[in-house]
Amino acid sequence: MITIKKLSSLKESTKIAKCARLIDQYLLANSIEFNYIKEVALIVSNTEYPLVSSKTKTLSKAVFLLDKEDKALLIDLNLALHLDLGLEKGDWDFEVEMQKSSSLNPFAIVLDRLRSPFNVGSVFRTADSFGVSEILIVGQGATIEHPRAIRTSRGCDKTVKWQKVEQQQLIGSLKGKNVFALESGGEDINNFEFPYEGFLIVGNEELGVSPQLLELADNSLGRVTIPLYGTKGSLNVSVAFGIMMQMWHTKVANRGSYNGSI
Repeated sequence: MITIKKLSSLKESTKIAKCARLIDQYLLANSIEFNYIKEVALIVSNTEYPLVSSKTKTLSKAVFLLDKEDKALLIDLNLALHLDLGLEKGDWDFEVEMQKSSSLNPFAIVLDRLRSPFNVGSVFRTADSFGVSEILIVGQGATIEHPRAIRTSRGCDKTVKWQKVEQQQLIGSLKGKNVFALESGGEDINNFEFPYEGFLIVGNEELGVSPQLLELADNSLGRVTIPLYGTKGSLNVSVAFGIMMQMWHTKVANRGSYNGSI
């Protein structure tokens, strides 16, 4: 970890950005001494960097004067400093090595021509949370390699296995396996018999799942639909995917013979 002396010697923009990350690390990783963070706060309170507001400097001085940790005050400082600097909070910035999950479920996801990098990144983040074993990306839509997708995934582009596949290759490899599609006009999600293992197809935001992949699903486990009760006829695809994964994991786990991992 950088010494206070070294930190103080950095140019103002670099120094303040580093201070923000150190406060992040203290709050989430618990790997830094409180007295060290007080010295970091003092650096922030004394900075002449123009982006740091007087409010942030006041909070920093208050942290430095603390006799014991005040988590609420530290969080206020953390948020104020991020707001000043325009930093997006994310745990991938911390000096904590991210590992691939050791508890993967036998659930695989097919992304069929998703248009939005934001949705792709969100799907990856949700997939990581539910231990998805693999994501297969089909067609010419957005991929997890897009900068916005990477940013939205919060580092899950590195924790979830994925690959791009051609549609015909995918259809051939999935014949005879458990395949179902998240699509309108299907079985109510509350009544659907989720498989212990299988492939969920998630389609394009506007056009849905392609006819060829829908046919593949219809010849296997079919379609599953989330009932809606409001004025809109659809959900954002990443939101719908999150609902689907929660239901899939919960229903399968509640059957009793499923241990939650491969």
